[in-house]
Amino acid sequence: MTAGSVPGPRKDPEVAAALGRRRKRADRIVRALCVGSTLIGLAFLASILITLTYRGFTAMGPNVFTRVTAPPGSDGGLLNAIVGSLIQASLGTAIGTPIGMLVGTYLAEYARGSKFGNMVRFVSDILLSAPSILVGLFVYQILVLPFGGFSGWAGVVALAIIVIPVVVRTTEDMLTLIPNTLREAVIGLGSPKWKMIVFVCWKSAMSGIITGILLAIARVAGETAPLLFTSLGNNGWATDLTRPMASLPVAIYSMAGSPFEDWIALAWAGALLITLSVLALNILARTLLRGRK
Repeated sequence: MTAGSVPGPRKDPEVAAALGRRRKRADRIVRALCVGSTLIGLAFLASILITLTYRGFTAMGPNVFTRVTAPPGSDGGLLNAIVGSLIQASLGTAIGTPIGMLVGTYLAEYARGSKFGNMVRFVSDILLSAPSILVGLFVYQILVLPFGGFSGWAGVVALAIIVIPVVVRTTEDMLTLIPNTLREAVIGLGSPKWKMIVFVCWKSAMSGIITGILLAIARVAGETAPLLFTSLGNNGWATDLTRPMASLPVAIYSMAGSPFEDWIALAWAGALLITLSVLALNILARTLLRGRK
């Protein structure tokens, strides 16, 4: 069959060649822009990581883990800030995780397509994307001002509020992936719905839910703004949650802007600790999620 016998407009070889050259030229330009943008982003990221690793490891020493924050020139450490961060992040996760799992379960199992469920999902999505400083201001208004001072409990509540929407989204998504045929089979055997959810759905989605919990911990581990308005910080040893409590992000914020070299070095060491902990949590979360797939 010749080109003239094909129905439709006749193909002009010269026009086709010109269009082909234009498409290839546009493709090369777009690819070059994409590769260049990627290299620029990687260069900035590598610069930050290299600087952080060099300055952090240079300042790292036994005193960082064995001594509390001391006045400049006194060879202090970050023990109080590390312990304070662990306490507040652990309690915040312990409070926020059950609430997030129950809300996510309700949205996935009981409120599909309902107006109230859509409203709860909308509020959860807003909390998920809201700046953390707004959470700090909210807790400041309801816990700090009425009770007359900063406290570790206020910091715990602020971190729990940040944890909740992350766990809600992950729990709902993981439960939604479970096929309805599995639910129907369990219900068909005479099992009540709550047993089906607890012993079948939660068990099947547990690795994904744990992944969401780890990602929530990684997020709250480096939050500074909400803690500035709630637990404030403490340069001494303090484990009393009714009083201001030290935390690693707030300690970094305070020390990085100081004019003293030893405090600036401690800030670099604290930043490296947070970076390594967040990196480890993200790697663990991705490993669990990959194992689920």
